[in-house]
Amino acid sequence: MPSTDRRLRILTWHVHGNYLYYLSQVPHDFFLVTRPGHPAGHAGRVGQLPWGDNVHEVPEAQLAGRQFDCVLYQSARHYAEDRLHALDDAQRALPAIYLEHDPPQQHPTDTLHPVQDQGALLVHVTHFNALMWNSGITPSLVIEHGVLVPADVRYDGGLARGVVVVNNMRRRGRRLGLDVFESVSRRVPLDLVGMDARSLGGIGEIGNLELARFVSRYRFFFNPIRYTSLGLSVIEAMMIGLPVVALATTELATVIRDGENGFAHTDPMRLANDMRRLMDDPDMAHEIGAAGRALARERFGIGRFVDDWIAAFDRVVA
Repeated sequence: MPSTDRRLRILTWHVHGNYLYYLSQVPHDFFLVTRPGHPAGHAGRVGQLPWGDNVHEVPEAQLAGRQFDCVLYQSARHYAEDRLHALDDAQRALPAIYLEHDPPQQHPTDTLHPVQDQGALLVHVTHFNALMWNSGITPSLVIEHGVLVPADVRYDGGLARGVVVVNNMRRRGRRLGLDVFESVSRRVPLDLVGMDARSLGGIGEIGNLELARFVSRYRFFFNPIRYTSLGLSVIEAMMIGLPVVALATTELATVIRDGENGFAHTDPMRLANDMRRLMDDPDMAHEIGAAGRALARERFGIGRFVDDWIAAFDRVVA
């Protein structure tokens, strides 16, 4: 029976909190595998996000014999280890989706995806990711992001500075644009927000529920990341009308139309000049931000995202 006719019980893991929260807008029940102390990869309903009553926890030690309709894997570790050692035979035989959040971290074009199963479904979050991964024999599709932002938060832009939202930038280095951030910040005032941001002179971590309102004060949002998936923080910024300046790499090359709904280029110094233009011209910043907001609302609305995921769950359980 298609999942649109009944409420599915989906077993998964807490990997990316904001994405999981948006996914939980799908009208099914999600059961998060947990371990004592809620360590990373086995956390449950943790943090500040307003989890709905369709999000449940199930201790890993109590998984055996529990009945579910589908398993949603979200990391290579869970697929390679938890699938084999934590799930029972019946659970391993359930319809399976692997949600791939990132492009390949090894060779950018020739890496074979670790899930090679004609009976599973591989879901990529961007078309760029799907292009770069070698999905092999596994059927795949793309479900683009969908986000929610507080209805009462809109772009203000009164603070003539830029804001950068990256977690653990020091540890993650060039891939997340550490050198680009440091170079540009010597020319344009930038504030870094995220986990371990203070080690680079930044502000630190801002809670999920406060982030949109916090960044709305800034004149622009800068994304210095060279190679990653399409960050939710970028889309959330666009959703409130905050103009985005970014490297024209990965999926962002299809999102930002340079000079129209944001600024995107592969030359960081050219982007620094664009940032100064935004700082000198608040009216232009509001116009650019409004164009970005229109695109984000059309392309990354939560309704389309929910419909796409309902169809994906239908496909695997049917």
